[in-house]
Amino acid sequence: MSGQRIGDGGGTEFMRVAGVLLERIGDGTYPLGSGLPTQRELASEFQVSRDTVQRALRELANDGWIMSRQGSGSRVSRVVEPRRAPSRVPGGAKPGWAATLGPIIGQAFEQPEVTLDVYTLTSESLDTHIRVQEERIRAGDIAPQRITVRMLLPSEELAVPYPRTKGDPADPRLRDRLHGLTRRHSASVRRVLRALEVEELVPSVELEIRHVELTPTFKLYLLNGTDALQALYTPVERLIELDDGSETLAVDVLGLGASLMHYVKDEEAGSTGSAFVTNSQAWFESVWNLLAV
Repeated sequence: MSGQRIGDGGGTEFMRVAGVLLERIGDGTYPLGSGLPTQRELASEFQVSRDTVQRALRELANDGWIMSRQGSGSRVSRVVEPRRAPSRVPGGAKPGWAATLGPIIGQAFEQPEVTLDVYTLTSESLDTHIRVQEERIRAGDIAPQRITVRMLLPSEELAVPYPRTKGDPADPRLRDRLHGLTRRHSASVRRVLRALEVEELVPSVELEIRHVELTPTFKLYLLNGTDALQALYTPVERLIELDDGSETLAVDVLGLGASLMHYVKDEEAGSTGSAFVTNSQAWFESVWNLLAV
C-alpha cells in the first residue's frame, strides 16, 4: 500500500458515535420523535467519554437530525424518507432509492474483492464507515481478501464557497477547519487500511488519494462496479463549533447527514440504474486520469 503510516490526530471517535446513531435513525431504530438513550448510556455503550457523546450529539443537532434540550435529552427531529432501500432494487421498483451509506458499504465489504471510488468534499463520512468495517474484520465477521480505495478530494488551493462565515467570506477560520478535518480523516482512513494489511487481516490493501480543482456539488460513492450512491450538497445555514470552543454562523453543506440516492447496475444495460452506475464510473475515471493530481 502506498503512502506513509500517519496518525489521525485524534478527534475521530465522536464521528464514529454520530455515524452509528445516524444509521439507527435511518433504519428506524430511533423513529421520528423518539428519544435517544441518555448521554451516560451512550458513553457506556460506545466506551467513550461524555464529552465525546456530547460532541456527536451536537454534530447531529447541527445537521438537523435531532433536537437537544437541557433536562429533556435528545429527540429525533428528521428522518430520511423513504427509509433505507433494500440492497438490490426489487423488480418493478424505480432506481434512485433514498439510502444510508453504512449498510451499502457493509454489503460491499462482504465480497472477497472490495473496490471503492469516492468523490467528496471531505473524507469524514468515509472514515466513519471504514472504521465500522475494520471492526467487523477484526471480529472475524467478514474477510475480504483485497481492498482497493481511490479518493478524489478538492485541492487545498481551490477557493471553495463553503463552508464560510456568513457575512464574512474572507474569514479564514472555516477554510482552515475544513482543511484540518480533511487531513485528519484522510490520514485516519490511511492508518486503518494500512493496519489491516500490516497485521495480515487483509492480504492486499491499496489506497490512493488525488486532488482536483473542482468544487464538489455532490458526493459520489462507487462500490464494486455494481452500486452507486450520490448525494447533492445542499447549502444551509448552521452554527459551527471551532476548535477553540467558539461558534460561528456559517453557510455550509450537510455532510454526515446528506441524503444519498442508491442506484444498482443490473442485467439490463439500458436501465436507469445500469446507466447511472456506468456513466458515473466513466466520469470518475476521466476526472481521476485527466484532472486529478
